[in-house]
Amino acid sequence: MQIRLDGRTALITGGSKGLGLAIAESYVESGAAVALVARGAEALAAARAHITGKFQGARVAAIAADVGTAEGCVRAAAEAVAALGPIDILVNNAGTSQRGPFMQVDDALWQADLDLKLFAAIRLTRAVWPGMQERGWGRIINVLNIGAKAPPAQGAPTAVSRAAGMALTKVLAGEGAPHGILVNAMLVGIIESDQWVRRHAADKRGLTWEDWKAEQGKGVPLGRIGRAEEFAAVATLLASDQGGYVTGTAINVDGGRSPVV
Repeated sequence: MQIRLDGRTALITGGSKGLGLAIAESYVESGAAVALVARGAEALAAARAHITGKFQGARVAAIAADVGTAEGCVRAAAEAVAALGPIDILVNNAGTSQRGPFMQVDDALWQADLDLKLFAAIRLTRAVWPGMQERGWGRIINVLNIGAKAPPAQGAPTAVSRAAGMALTKVLAGEGAPHGILVNAMLVGIIESDQWVRRHAADKRGLTWEDWKAEQGKGVPLGRIGRAEEFAAVATLLASDQGGYVTGTAINVDGGRSPVV
């Protein structure tokens, strides 16, 4: 089966590194135009250069915006449309892992987490939804984590924000279905990404990257952490016509790590 996205345009937040960049590469390879959105202009430029250097003729826009703000969401969507045309696929991927004991999480951290992980998805969906509805075709993918289904102790605020994102996914799927807009969530387990590179760098034991990955993978039923390309492959299927009968789902992409199906 060949999965193609020819003629489609995607907007991917958190698109300059890690999972977002892997999804962008997969989409471009499948024929889509892609708008990469992130806060860091330098990382965005490097990501765009990487993709356009790898895929001849790739249509890639790099948009520096903070989607944790209402203004940033409006600007990101507007600049993406101006550069590449109407948005057919929205991947809400922006976010960092914020967690700790409940009593140590103050209001500012709660608000920042909700703004970046929940309200960004709400605001960007609101921006692209009318066009998708008018054309009778759209795909929205919310990247969450397995804590959305099984929130752990000391998992706030991320687990709460992600659980809200899963509820949002179901609400939007029900409203979008009559208009050809499919909405799904992908739940991350332990997958190679920029966050895990930073965690390895912060580990003072001096383990090599490969040894550190092997250690982290011991708690995963498949015995290893996932690769960003594996995550991107699922995102590409969900964005395609071949995934046209899948909506309202929250798919674990976690090597079997989640205790909840």
